[in-house]
Amino acid sequence: MLQYFCVKGFKNFSEKIELDFSNVRDYKFNTQCLTNGLVSKAIVYGKNSVGKTNFGLALFDVVSHLTNKNVTPNLYDYYLCSKVSNRYAEFEYIFQFDSNIIEYSYKKDKKQSLIYEKVILNGELLFEYDYINKQGDTIGIEKLATTLNWAFQDTDCILKYVVNNTVLSDAHPLRKMIRFISNMLWFRNLDENRYIGFKSDSKDYLDFIFEEDTLKEFEEFLHVTGIKEDLISIEDADGVKRLYFNTDTPLPFFKVASSGTRALYTFFYWYKTAKDVSFMYVDEFDAYYHYELSEYIVTILEKMTNTQVIITSHNTNLLTNKIMRPDCYFILTNNKLTSFADATSRELREGHNLEKLYMSGEFDE
Repeated sequence: MLQYFCVKGFKNFSEKIELDFSNVRDYKFNTQCLTNGLVSKAIVYGKNSVGKTNFGLALFDVVSHLTNKNVTPNLYDYYLCSKVSNRYAEFEYIFQFDSNIIEYSYKKDKKQSLIYEKVILNGELLFEYDYINKQGDTIGIEKLATTLNWAFQDTDCILKYVVNNTVLSDAHPLRKMIRFISNMLWFRNLDENRYIGFKSDSKDYLDFIFEEDTLKEFEEFLHVTGIKEDLISIEDADGVKRLYFNTDTPLPFFKVASSGTRALYTFFYWYKTAKDVSFMYVDEFDAYYHYELSEYIVTILEKMTNTQVIITSHNTNLLTNKIMRPDCYFILTNNKLTSFADATSRELREGHNLEKLYMSGEFDE
């Protein structure tokens, strides 16, 4: 799992922004929001344009150079922060797998190329390398991979090179780290299936619904969320099977469905096809949802016990200890990301009305 993350110099983050998933309190309620002592379910609030989307993109930057999974074009345009004359963006990740801790940090230039990379495993340096000056300390990684060809001057990423060309057991922490990153997923409901990670492509986005029992399951999912229309699949004149509302005159789903209903389709697609996702970031997850529907979706996400989930929202109805807990709600401002538990000197208890406190400015800096 991800234990800690920080970024600096990326997009609108001129200063270091960090999220410590191990910073938890001893609340006795909503313990399903934690896994192995780490925050595993979180909601991020913040004013418009403060960087909620960019923070998610920063978290998922690691996917681009350590995996071959999809990164939707244009998401990483204007890569470096324009507020300062930074020549690079800095990223740091700390992963926890059982008793093993991996610290992975790197820097990238405006072309999104690695210019520095460092890996520490359980306090021991595996390697540190400066790609500009082509020098560093690689003794630790050379001991790990004794038979590997170390003529890596033209290698884009040493860590990826080592893992892909070294015989390591599936239980090795580096294997677990790469597997975790490969199964990370970022998506947003505001667009037509824009996503990062987990899959190399989503060509099945329109077709997965026609698999056995899936259409019926989606129909029932819509019914639960308050959309009572039935669904049917029809093979059109061009020989392509498409989704329709089963009305007297069938109506094409993607042409007549509301924005909220199409957003539910996107959510259902990823919920069904990304069951092994390790880390999910859903940006503006409820932009088109009624507040009751938002609460229902959160309960679904909380049942994904093996997945760390972050969602961003402006919906204050979700700010309740009946759903989560103060150390799992976060506020993003221009220079920091703070849990509600740390954003006030008040000792928050289960009976506190978090929404009322938030609206009254209790958590303002």
